[in-house]
Amino acid sequence: MCGIAGVIHRDRSHTVDQSIVRAMMASLSHRGPDGEGLWGEGPVALGHKRLSIIDLEAGHQPMANEDESIWIVFNGEIYNYLELRRELMRNHTFRTHSDTEVILHLYEELGERCLERLNGMFAFAIWDRRQQRLFAARDRMGIKPFYWMCDGKRFAFASEPKALIGAGLAAPDPDPQGLEEYLTFQLCLGARTLFRHIRKLEPAHYLTFRPFRDQEPSLVRYWDFNYEIDSHHTEDYYTEQLLLVLQDSVRLQLRSDVPVGAHCSGGIDSSTVVCLAAPVYGGQFHTFTGAFKDGPQYDETAYARSVAEHVNSRHHEVWPNWQDFAEVMPRLMYMMDEPAAGPGLFPQYCVSKLAREHVKVVLGGQGGDEIFGGYARYLIAYLEQCLKGVIFGTQDEGRYVVTWESIMPNLSLLRQYKPMLQHLWKDGLFDDMDQRYFRLVSRLDDANTLISRDVWNGQSQARMVASFQEVFNNPSTKSYFNKMTNFDLKTLLPALLQVEDRTSMSVSLESRVPLLDHRIADLVTRMPPTARFKGGDTKRVFRDAVRVLLPETVFNRKDKMGFPVPLNEWSRGPLREFLSDILLGPRARQRGIYQVKEVERLLLHERSFGRQVWGLLCLELWFRAFVDGEQLPGAHPASAVGTGN
Repeated sequence: MCGIAGVIHRDRSHTVDQSIVRAMMASLSHRGPDGEGLWGEGPVALGHKRLSIIDLEAGHQPMANEDESIWIVFNGEIYNYLELRRELMRNHTFRTHSDTEVILHLYEELGERCLERLNGMFAFAIWDRRQQRLFAARDRMGIKPFYWMCDGKRFAFASEPKALIGAGLAAPDPDPQGLEEYLTFQLCLGARTLFRHIRKLEPAHYLTFRPFRDQEPSLVRYWDFNYEIDSHHTEDYYTEQLLLVLQDSVRLQLRSDVPVGAHCSGGIDSSTVVCLAAPVYGGQFHTFTGAFKDGPQYDETAYARSVAEHVNSRHHEVWPNWQDFAEVMPRLMYMMDEPAAGPGLFPQYCVSKLAREHVKVVLGGQGGDEIFGGYARYLIAYLEQCLKGVIFGTQDEGRYVVTWESIMPNLSLLRQYKPMLQHLWKDGLFDDMDQRYFRLVSRLDDANTLISRDVWNGQSQARMVASFQEVFNNPSTKSYFNKMTNFDLKTLLPALLQVEDRTSMSVSLESRVPLLDHRIADLVTRMPPTARFKGGDTKRVFRDAVRVLLPETVFNRKDKMGFPVPLNEWSRGPLREFLSDILLGPRARQRGIYQVKEVERLLLHERSFGRQVWGLLCLELWFRAFVDGEQLPGAHPASAVGTGN
């Protein structure tokens, strides 16, 4: 796991100032404290910060092939590198035992098609001296990040935007549409970021750039979720195959030359990973969890301990509080680069920090809700469709996946989601599916009341709905269930993986996510929705597959939490002064993003588990860290934009 960076000039006679690349690398030092490397040749320079996980002695980067015609910087892990290496040894001489060298030789053999053979999490950039071309790629799920910018003079990339900004390559100017998207979804869609001049390379995409031909970078999607339903197999077949792939995914992701542990929340996802991984270590496996002492609704350590006892792991717990929150959040938002996803960011960072005290690699259950369909809002959405069908006698497609009769036994799961139900049904009942799901995923209860007219105009809502519909109404997703899960896989999952990446890398910890093996996604998305969500039973096939692994206390639990944070309680109590100073202070008021009176009301009366205070807090901390330059090292980055060679 590492940090990568690079600069390529469009003018081949212009030599890159390597001090700029070194400044980028300095901004990424948390991603790779074990070493660094820099290679430059005229208009091209590549930089690398290393966290040593595999081949600790010889895996240094940037790395070249035998004749130094191809150079690579790579962040991630290729889990099937040993199998690929054995194949490639027939035609190539290996100088290391690293997975980085495997990518190099595989690219020599297959070019862009090398991506089809890689099983892993990765973001890498290859400079091909023969073709005078950059080839950069990101893994299928977007586990590892890649950000880039391109202007009339140069192309630059890095693992995190702060490297581009801190080195003076991009100004930290907010993107107006990115701001609208963040206010709506608490994430930016597609390639957009909150920075006007910086873009993400999207998951499952590669980029090519020939700088000396006066061309713009070319972007290609090389993989996508496949919703072509396989109706030829039984549910038992899917269950058996899923368990086999899960076992193999964990087996591959345990490959490491340093100690490995696992997050263990007590939920079914992380518990499955722990139960598959721990037996390999024979009582020496470390597990990590966290909770809050603010009530039973914020504490699932009993379930985590049950799993730890079940596998005989060395279990560790952390109990953060509101003082930790106030202390950590400003710095954490800088580490995030841009805000995304929910308050779980804070405890996830705390657990990662705990894990780094004991191991260098940690496995987790991230992605299970998106891949297997575990969110309560799926059940809520189908409940509305069933009511609509019963009342109006309609036979829309939702009825064939979940019927009123089949859904009734699972409705007790919604008992703790009363606020979400009230919010959804206060208006728009029985509107079209896309309108209803938009309401479920939108984080803005009333933009016209909360957001300033200078930021949110009459067309803003229409733009956000259109952006949502472009993803949601995917023609390959026929059922409501597949439309919902596909939207979450394309939008929410990358945001959650950004949190996963930044919280782990901020403490120099490698985080692996076995449930997001692309073979699992290929198997699950082709299952009939009637099997995946039968009777509104969330994660049905997954639960059937892992039943034999888990302790009964965890498998049968009905009170799924998802690491909630008592932010609402804190905002009305010990955190009130902290939040008021940030959200109601002079700097926040001068930005003119929101209506101050409404924020004052929110601090006292936001609905349970609401996310608007959280979203505004993260946004203001982001402005302070980057736009105001509070967290950036050295001079304000805007003063350096355009001055580097």
